[in-house]
Amino acid sequence: MIIVHHLENSRSQRILWLLEELGLPYEVRRYTRNPKTMLAPPELRRVHPLGKSPIIEDPGSGPGTGEGRVIAETGAIVEYLVDKAGGRLGAPGHRDGVLRYRQFLHYAEGSMMPPLLAMLVVRRLGLLGRPARKPLQRMFDQHLDWLESELAGRPWFAGDEFTAADVMMSFPLEAARHRAGLDETRPNLIAWLERIHARPAYAEALRRGGPYAYA
Repeated sequence: MIIVHHLENSRSQRILWLLEELGLPYEVRRYTRNPKTMLAPPELRRVHPLGKSPIIEDPGSGPGTGEGRVIAETGAIVEYLVDKAGGRLGAPGHRDGVLRYRQFLHYAEGSMMPPLLAMLVVRRLGLLGRPARKPLQRMFDQHLDWLESELAGRPWFAGDEFTAADVMMSFPLEAARHRAGLDETRPNLIAWLERIHARPAYAEALRRGGPYAYA
């Protein structure tokens, strides 16, 4: 059984959701943030040297007899789980869909998360960070405008069917709804959020993972 080292209000919620969508058995080990620093607890370093979440352990998946694997990085975990499930929720069966799938699988962390993290840091700086807020928001609005246009002609990011690319995109767009200007002026993105929140596997992952601020 896969073990998910799950940090509250973090990107690891996506892994629980994907496991539910794929129907793979898993165990949740929960960790809480330091209430002052909001950082992950040091216990996570016993699992992986970086001490970050998500991390999964797959006890029986490694080479040899009974040797397991520890895997970090959300995108790598998503690809591993899709492969473990025989390709379910992976790339669509046509080239355009494959390219969109790969693009959004990596775009979520590579392009969307850096400005979101910068905006979070700037807000915590209070008055010192105020001059940077508008330039950061303008930069992030370009992302939101592009994503809004991408969903103008299809319901999901890779195409007509839900895929793991949508799972990857959930955290940055939920965070954007919470703190980075995503609102009803971008109806395609809001409708997409409503679709993912209505999925039974999403609701079950919330139940298993505990409170999640961005749902």
